[in-house]
Amino acid sequence: MTETTKKKHAWSRWILVGLILLLVLLYFLVPAVNQQVNTIVKMFATGDFTVIRQFVASYGAYAVLVSFLLMIFQSVAAPLPAFLITFANANLFGWWQGALLSWTSAMAGAAVCFGIAHVLGRDAVEKLTSKSGLAQIDNFFDKYGQQSILIARLLPFISFDIVSYAAGLTAMSFGSFLIATGLGQLPATIIYSYVGGMLTGGAKLFVTALLILFALSALIVLFRKIYTDRQQKTNS
Repeated sequence: MTETTKKKHAWSRWILVGLILLLVLLYFLVPAVNQQVNTIVKMFATGDFTVIRQFVASYGAYAVLVSFLLMIFQSVAAPLPAFLITFANANLFGWWQGALLSWTSAMAGAAVCFGIAHVLGRDAVEKLTSKSGLAQIDNFFDKYGQQSILIARLLPFISFDIVSYAAGLTAMSFGSFLIATGLGQLPATIIYSYVGGMLTGGAKLFVTALLILFALSALIVLFRKIYTDRQQKTNS
């Protein structure tokens, strides 16, 4: 790393730390900000996408922007469930418009997590996520190498946000990370959005069954990858 690059990295670090400190101060010193953040966290805790839909819809003309920022917020504040926003977007804006909004905002959230990890390093990421969760993703990366991000995005039981943070701690280029994230996230976003656009009260069992089916499909992809890798090692 050259001296100029080191200086740029140091400036980026101080700017990011300053921004984080500002946000923390706003949370603790401004009652309206504190109340809004707590409301959002409680909203996710309900596990009901209709609550999020109502929250986003209440902002009228700014609903798209609020949804976009909400997705970034849940990305940084891992591990809030992103699929609730995807369901809400599809139900509110229509399945394909909601899918586009959810996909682009998830990409933005992933980019923010990657950047935070790249600039602040492992200690900060462990505080934002968890040491054990990060260690598990590290092992996953060691096992699957260059395909790790793409495979992880296809598996719904692997934390989207922790993967983004962990990727920022590696030597992976930002461009490669975004491409793998975009491709891997697209199938799940389309499926969740299509289902979310049709959701009404009695459809929850159907959604649960579909998510299980998707998880099983992702497992098949993973096991096929493992089998192929073992065959290649045996033949080499």
